[in-house]
Amino acid sequence: MRSSLLTLVLIFSGFFSFSQTQGISYTAVGRGVATSFVTDYHSLGINSSALGWGNEYGKRTTMGTTEFNLGFYSDSLDADKLKSLYQAIRNEIRDKDEEPADWQTQQQNARDYLESGIAIDASYNWMGMSYYNEKLGGIAFNIGEHYNWYSRLSEETSDIIFEGKLSDYFDQLTIVIGGDTSVIANDPNLSEDTLAAVIEGTISVPLELSEITRGSRIKFTWNRHYNIGYGRKLFGDDSTFAIYGGIGGRFIQSMAMMDLQSDENGIRAYSSISPSYDIDYGSIAALNPSNFTASGAIPKPVGTGYGVDLSASARIGGFITLSAAVNNIGSVTYTRNVYSVNDTLVGSLSLAGLNDANITNSVEQLLQDGGILSLEGEEKYKVTNAANFRLGGDINLWKKVRVGIDVVAPFDRDNPGSLANAVYSVGGEFRPMKWLSLSAGYFGGGIYAHNIPVGINFILGGGTYEFGISSRDALTFFTEGSNSISTAFGFARVRF
Repeated sequence: MRSSLLTLVLIFSGFFSFSQTQGISYTAVGRGVATSFVTDYHSLGINSSALGWGNEYGKRTTMGTTEFNLGFYSDSLDADKLKSLYQAIRNEIRDKDEEPADWQTQQQNARDYLESGIAIDASYNWMGMSYYNEKLGGIAFNIGEHYNWYSRLSEETSDIIFEGKLSDYFDQLTIVIGGDTSVIANDPNLSEDTLAAVIEGTISVPLELSEITRGSRIKFTWNRHYNIGYGRKLFGDDSTFAIYGGIGGRFIQSMAMMDLQSDENGIRAYSSISPSYDIDYGSIAALNPSNFTASGAIPKPVGTGYGVDLSASARIGGFITLSAAVNNIGSVTYTRNVYSVNDTLVGSLSLAGLNDANITNSVEQLLQDGGILSLEGEEKYKVTNAANFRLGGDINLWKKVRVGIDVVAPFDRDNPGSLANAVYSVGGEFRPMKWLSLSAGYFGGGIYAHNIPVGINFILGGGTYEFGISSRDALTFFTEGSNSISTAFGFARVRF
């Protein structure tokens, strides 16, 4: 199985960035703060009231495309292991086989990938545009892809996913040699030839699925957003005190969703995956009222929904901005390839284990025919969006230095795609020259540790054209203790 969005972003960019709190704004990534800083279509999904004050360059229209965000983060793995994970995914996308020495290293890392808390967050801006008029206010739209993954699996679950039918969970192995079938004890000293002849692993006293998976969590979504927003000044004067309001919304097409949680209360799981992922559900598909097999060059959506944004900002004395926003209130209803899970005994498995370290392939190991989960088809399933609320503010000093703070918190951290916990940050930008912006900050919370974002942006022609690059964590480049790898990039933003 391959993630088409990861394929797209990696082919185009090869760069990293976290976008869960900064959207597609690569400039905000370098600051670590966004709520009161973003303008134009970058404010969609963050603070639509910012559309009401235009931009600092006096340009009415802003357009942009080809802005990338892709990032990996772990609460326990260091940057070297995350880079190795990225390389494993990239090699698979490029159909490049692992070198034997590389695969030996990846085998040692693979269970760490599965058992550690790992987040993958990606977005890609197909196109964005905004228009501002002092009397009308500002209006903007953009089309973007958003991919969010979080996983942490129990030791036993990761062993079965990685080893498959050869897992230590199974005490007996069924082998076929020269047309003869026999059952032997599972032993770590079996030869490679014997292991290659195994067709199934079985256990004499099977455990329930909920017991095997206890402590496991997977939250996964891939959505396409068609965003629109409007913001304007409600009353007041910027030089003294002014209030701005904004509203936004989006039509959501979802290509994939999986939500699995196993704890002391049992196992709960729902999934809905586009046929482009090529998962073979076996005979259960014929009994599923939402079975869907149509595919094409562009992945077919399996769910649709909406999201609503509300925001307000206050501008005080011409140099202070305070903002608050509630974003993505709504839901997505899945009506294609919807499956739930039954808590059954796991007595046998015929699947091979993962042959690479790409943890996103664990979805296939769990869902496909003969996989770990016992599935049941469903007609539909409704998922509440990964909504959040934001508080932010900044102060503009001497027209060259601007500093601010941000707090972003989830409405429900259990929803697929949601932040794990509140994220707090402080940061700003320095304009030593009109054409150059340097940014830096600090953020923590969520599943993030202590990160130092940095960025550089070039503004040419009085704001007519800009491009830049930023990193969510400069510690990646200078220390061995960093838990993320991150870079953001944008090169096609114009104003007129």
